[in-house]
Amino acid sequence: MLTRRDLLHRVAGALGLPAIVRAAGSGLASQPPSPGLLFRISLAQWSLHRTIKSGKLDHLDFARVTREDYGLEAVEYVNSFFKDRAADAAYLADMNRRAKDHGVAQHLIMCDGEGRLGDPDGETRRQAVENHRKWLDAAKTLGCVSIRVNAASEGSFEEQQKLAADGLRRLCELGAALGINVIVENHGGLSSNGQWLAGVMKMVGHPRCGTLPDFGNFYEYDRYQGVADLMPFAKAVSAKSHDFDEKGNESAKDYHRLMKTVTDAGYRSWVGIEYEGDRLSEPEGIMATKRLLERVRSDLAAGKGAQL
Repeated sequence: MLTRRDLLHRVAGALGLPAIVRAAGSGLASQPPSPGLLFRISLAQWSLHRTIKSGKLDHLDFARVTREDYGLEAVEYVNSFFKDRAADAAYLADMNRRAKDHGVAQHLIMCDGEGRLGDPDGETRRQAVENHRKWLDAAKTLGCVSIRVNAASEGSFEEQQKLAADGLRRLCELGAALGINVIVENHGGLSSNGQWLAGVMKMVGHPRCGTLPDFGNFYEYDRYQGVADLMPFAKAVSAKSHDFDEKGNESAKDYHRLMKTVTDAGYRSWVGIEYEGDRLSEPEGIMATKRLLERVRSDLAAGKGAQL
């Protein structure tokens, strides 16, 4: 006999709806915002990459720090910080326990270094898909909604679209069996071209496939157009920040404009803080980004659309 909760989980998994999927590992849900909130704020682990790499912060303490130091309720992991632990049941159980102890939802895993999903060589592309399988399994164990992958390839614009779409669709079919989304960030190469990546999404045509628009990774492509291109497919959003002016606004990015595009698209899930600057310390940059997102959220709810 299925309980009502089990039935809701199965329906959510079939439809690929990240906002209502229960986090099985942490015992928390990636819930829609509370009444009056347009979006909720999570913390991307890369925001503390220097602190973690220096040994000052252990990966296992990330959930605690997210809650105690920054007052946030969800984490976005980076696989390189537990690269050899994807299949370590005891380690993943410890991650689950710590997240639950601190009331933190484990939202997604950002996956790098597992091969090119759009590699021109068919066997290499197949192996890249297989390399990601362990992170789908880890995401399931941790109760994550998604894994974030890259769509690296080579060749012409159209050739790379077809190759990336092939690898992504194969991976999405694996993810679908586990109820896990496969989402692509604009993360260098042609993936930083919003038109290209939106075209890949259409080619994949799988409900488990989506995008993670990053505010800072469009390079030679207009960032505002890029976010608009990717939001129809978005299952996560990365609020990349580097520096701030005296009013607390991001120096190079109009967060009001960007977040209005996000919310106008109907997105109501987590927006991840990803501070990557070097003038402020990592903790200072995280808090500056949090304050800005909170202010923008209030301004948009009140109908204010321009930076103040």
